[in-house]
Amino acid sequence: MRENSPARRARWKPASAAALASLLAAATGCGGGAGGNEVEVFSWWTGGGEAAGLDALIEEFESKHDISFVNAAVAGGSGTNAQAVLEGRLQSQDPPDSFQGHAGAELRDYIEAGYLEPLDDFYAEQGLNEAFPDELIEQASYEGSVYSVPLNIHRSNVLWYNPQVLEDAGLDPEAPPETVGDFVDALEQVAEETDAIPLSVGAQWTVDHLLENVLLGELGADAYNELWEPGADWNTPEVSEALQRFDSIMEHTQEESGSEDWQEPAQRVVDGEAAFNIMGDWAAGFFDELEMTAGEDYDWAPAPGTGGTYMWLSDSFTLPVGAPNEEAALSWLELVGSQEGQDIFNPLKGSIPARTDVDAGAYADNEYLTWALGEWEQSDLAGSFWHGVTVDNRWKNEIDTAVGLYLQEDDLDELQEQLDAAAQSE
Repeated sequence: MRENSPARRARWKPASAAALASLLAAATGCGGGAGGNEVEVFSWWTGGGEAAGLDALIEEFESKHDISFVNAAVAGGSGTNAQAVLEGRLQSQDPPDSFQGHAGAELRDYIEAGYLEPLDDFYAEQGLNEAFPDELIEQASYEGSVYSVPLNIHRSNVLWYNPQVLEDAGLDPEAPPETVGDFVDALEQVAEETDAIPLSVGAQWTVDHLLENVLLGELGADAYNELWEPGADWNTPEVSEALQRFDSIMEHTQEESGSEDWQEPAQRVVDGEAAFNIMGDWAAGFFDELEMTAGEDYDWAPAPGTGGTYMWLSDSFTLPVGAPNEEAALSWLELVGSQEGQDIFNPLKGSIPARTDVDAGAYADNEYLTWALGEWEQSDLAGSFWHGVTVDNRWKNEIDTAVGLYLQEDDLDELQEQLDAAAQSE
C-alpha cells in the first residue's frame, strides 16, 4: 500500500537508461537497406494478444505474396522504447518499409520532419474513405492529407476488476463503481476489508493512462476534449478537483518500479492480488491468452465516470519517405486496411476494426469485443492523449515529465502548474 509521503513516492524508479541505450545501439544494425523481395515492418508488438495478432497477419501476408516479412518489433508497452529507436533510424535516413504509430497528433512530428508519405491516392484506390468513419480519417489526417492506415480501434477507458475480491470487500461485483467518487470509496473499502491491492499500476506510463481516465471521468467528454485545444486553461477549479481525485486514487496503488509494464498489474487482477486495474482493452486479449474466464476470473465496466464515452485510440501503419521496398510496403498497407486483415488481427489483439463493414461473426465468441462493438456505435468519442490521438509528442512528453515529478515529490499544485504550462506552450 502506498503511504502519502514524498519518501514513499521517491522510490518510484524509471526504466533503466542503460537498457534503452542498448536498444538504441542494437537498432543501428537492424534496418536498412532491406533489398530484394522483402518488407521490414517496425512495431512494438512483442507479447500477448498483440504479438499473436501480428503473427496471424504476417502468416496471411506471406500466404498472399512472394515477399519475406521482416518483423522489426521492439518491446515496450505503449511504444515508449520503440519510438525512441525509430527516431534514431529516421534521423539516420534508415527507415523501415512501414512503421506503427497511433493515428492522430502523435504522427505530426514525423510528418513535419518530412519522414512520411501522404496516402491520399492509396486511400482512393483502396476505397478507404468509405470504409473508415469520417472522425477517424479526420484524426489520421494533417493539413488535408492522410498519413497512416488504421488497423483497429482500442478503448482506453476500461475498468477491469476481480469479482471475488469485490465480494470479499463487501462490494457488489454486479455493480462496479460508476463515478470517480464512488471509485475512491470502493478503493478504501477494499483496503479496509481485504489484503488485496485496491488498484494495481505499473510503469509510469500506466499512471499517465490513469490520469487521462480520471480527467475524463470527472470532467465529462466535452470538457475533457477542450483540454487538448492549444492554450487550454488547466488552472480551473474543475481540473483542480479532478487532480485531487487522482491523488486520492493514487494513495490506493501499490509501490512499483518502472521495470513493470501493463501486463503485470493486469495479471494481479486475475490472480486475485488486486481488486481493480484501469487499462485499455488490449488487456482482454491478454486475459484470453492466460485462459481466464470473463465473469469469473475478471469482469469489466467503463472507467468510473466515463460511461457513454469511448476514449479511443487507433494503431495504424505508415509509408516512410525513402522506404527501401515501397511496393512491398503498399502491399502490407493493403492488408492492414482490408476487412479481411482487420478481422484476422483484432479478435486476437482484443480490439475492434477501424472499418465500418465489420464481420460481427468474427467477434461473436468474445464477450468483451461484442460489447465493445456495440459501445463504439453509440458512445460519445474522446481521444486518448497518452495514446497519441489528441497531442503531439512534445506535449505528451511534458505531461509525462510532470507526472514523473509528481510521483517523486507528491506535489499536486506543481503537477497542475506544469500541466497548464504544457498546454500554454502549444
